[in-house]
Amino acid sequence: MYDVLIIGSGISGLTAAINASNNKSKVLVVSKTFPTHSQSVQAQGGINAVLYEDEDSVDFHIEDTYKASCNLAKKENIELMCRNAKDAILWLDSIGVPFNRNSENKISQRKFGGTRKIRTCYSSDYTGLKILHTLYDRCIKEKIEFVNEHLLLNLIIENNQCIGITALDIQSGVVKEFLSKTVIIATGGYAGIYANHTTNSYSNTGDGIAVAFNSGVELSNLEFVQFHPTTLENSNILISESARGEGGYLLDQNQTRFIDELKSRDEVSRAIYEKILKNEKVYLDLRHLGLDKIKEFMPQERNLALEYSNIKIEEELLPITPAAHYSMGGIKTDINAITNIKNLYACGECAQANIHGANRLGGNSLLEIVFFGKVAGINASNDAKEVITIKSNPIQLDKDTNFIKDIYNYSNEINFYKEKESLGNLLFKNLGLFRTNTEMQEMLNILNDLEKNIKNMGIGDKSITYNKNLVEFIEFINIIKVSKLVTTSAIIRLESRGSHFRLDYPTQNIIYEKNSLIKDSEDSIEFEDVI
Repeated sequence: MYDVLIIGSGISGLTAAINASNNKSKVLVVSKTFPTHSQSVQAQGGINAVLYEDEDSVDFHIEDTYKASCNLAKKENIELMCRNAKDAILWLDSIGVPFNRNSENKISQRKFGGTRKIRTCYSSDYTGLKILHTLYDRCIKEKIEFVNEHLLLNLIIENNQCIGITALDIQSGVVKEFLSKTVIIATGGYAGIYANHTTNSYSNTGDGIAVAFNSGVELSNLEFVQFHPTTLENSNILISESARGEGGYLLDQNQTRFIDELKSRDEVSRAIYEKILKNEKVYLDLRHLGLDKIKEFMPQERNLALEYSNIKIEEELLPITPAAHYSMGGIKTDINAITNIKNLYACGECAQANIHGANRLGGNSLLEIVFFGKVAGINASNDAKEVITIKSNPIQLDKDTNFIKDIYNYSNEINFYKEKESLGNLLFKNLGLFRTNTEMQEMLNILNDLEKNIKNMGIGDKSITYNKNLVEFIEFINIIKVSKLVTTSAIIRLESRGSHFRLDYPTQNIIYEKNSLIKDSEDSIEFEDVI
């Protein structure tokens, strides 16, 4: 039996694991992929913190974060995170994260959009990757146990208390039960539902959100999905905000700058997409920065542009387009990372911790997942000490074992891969940067039809071991569920706020200065006060 079971091995999950382990808990990390494959590596540009008070202030950081949230965040939560940001950076530095340093050997910082000061610490444009690898090395050093390539199927909940999970062992095809005194969901966000229009990896399919909902966990603010302004045209590979933070320009097809590149992401993305809807090209211009600066501060962006667009950014304009990048909504938690289910916690992008509200500042995502990863790990560890024992109940294990067996008997009349691709395109069109009730209702009807036809979209590969066809089918079921929840949440918010922009309700309405809350069923959505 484990004290703390963590689902997900990104930065938030690994931070939780280290802190729980240091608090003398027996920890297990269960992950669908491998830790170094986590979506966290896509966080390229940096992590926010006020390191030098003579040039910035924590109060400014708090104010910038709250302003970006469009009044949908809790100042208490923001303040706790921002006042602990410096300690988070110093901890990461102490365990070996290779931050860039200036001539005085201080950690270097760059400016990101929506902030009034320079406060984003970075490791070239590999910040998320460097943090993740450093944390994983620390986990190995501390002998934290990992179970990789296991797909989360369900939470095991008895008497409103989470006592473990069921998961599909992808290699063997066997459904397994993992029991623990406490459980932390750190499965990442759900922006990956926008297939072909997202910066997220193929494995990012909102599994944790879908499973949590099916288990009665409260969700919040799912309508808020951030679209990153700069991804490579045709491939949607992320070009970090560091490119604009270091002085890159956004140009229209006449090579004219048309917006302040460091405005908030929602504003910049919409300005770009308005031009694309008019069949105009938009470019990122980095030529004036020079090859030496590009190689030093954004080597990854240079390599990505060359490899996937065959463009040398020191010499040529780079065609870009917005794409779904980050989900502000998720599993509702309080300031202690606690959910509405006893001994169940959530942290990272899968959680709605009242930090980002309707729009997230660049550089705050890495800060949130490190800080609240620590909060979740320590609190779960402490609460585990109060649990004497837990009893295994095979009901959920038997149910999920039968579910997997049933999938092998589904007919294969409809190719779900084609449906997934079509769904991603429709989500971007009908639930993207610009939304209307008509388009979202159409989206909901399509999703309902897909859900009804699931048993006609079975798998062609009937093998048991390492059946990726089976895994991707289960992921598709989760995508449909999460898409319905996001669409329904967006339909009932009759205003435009942050990343949620409705052409039929183009202004912000004080009536909706509240968080959306999903309880029990996808039709049971209400609004609750932020404070």
